[in-house]
Amino acid sequence: MLQRDRHLSFIPPGVPEVQVGAPSLLEAFHAKLSTPFAVLGIRTSGELLAGIEYLPRGVAPLDPVNRLAAKVCRQLERYLDDPQFKFDLPYEFNGTAFQQRVWRAICAIPSGKTLTYLEIARQIESAPRPVGGACGANRIPLVIPCHRVVASHGIGGFMNARGGAPIAIKQWLLRHESA
Repeated sequence: MLQRDRHLSFIPPGVPEVQVGAPSLLEAFHAKLSTPFAVLGIRTSGELLAGIEYLPRGVAPLDPVNRLAAKVCRQLERYLDDPQFKFDLPYEFNGTAFQQRVWRAICAIPSGKTLTYLEIARQIESAPRPVGGACGANRIPLVIPCHRVVASHGIGGFMNARGGAPIAIKQWLLRHESA
């Protein structure tokens, strides 16, 4: 049987009810930028960009709460205006050595172009499936443009998904870049 929360939405069995006043993951964003394909949740850590997350389009925007978040939003808006825009943001490749090799290879793909998982794998002497796993682990999409990596026969996955909203976002980004 489904439980009702205080807002009349349904909670599946086994999922604990969130108490009013409990911190939410959404509160951890330093900005939320509305775009044609999603709301982008921006996280910063000190002087570094720590994450960009695709949120549903209905999520309320949030004005940047620090200078770096404002800079990230400005650069994302420039990318939306000009798909050839090159990001110039401070970030670290936070991942395994293998993930970092994949992300560096992805950063070299210019706007308007794509490479396959197999082509990236050959560049770094690996296999396509782990390249896809590294793409799915990317915490700063758009800046590290994992949407430019596609399957040998089709669009491939995106955000660890093979269908639905994530693929629609990838398609939008590739159309935006005329890839």
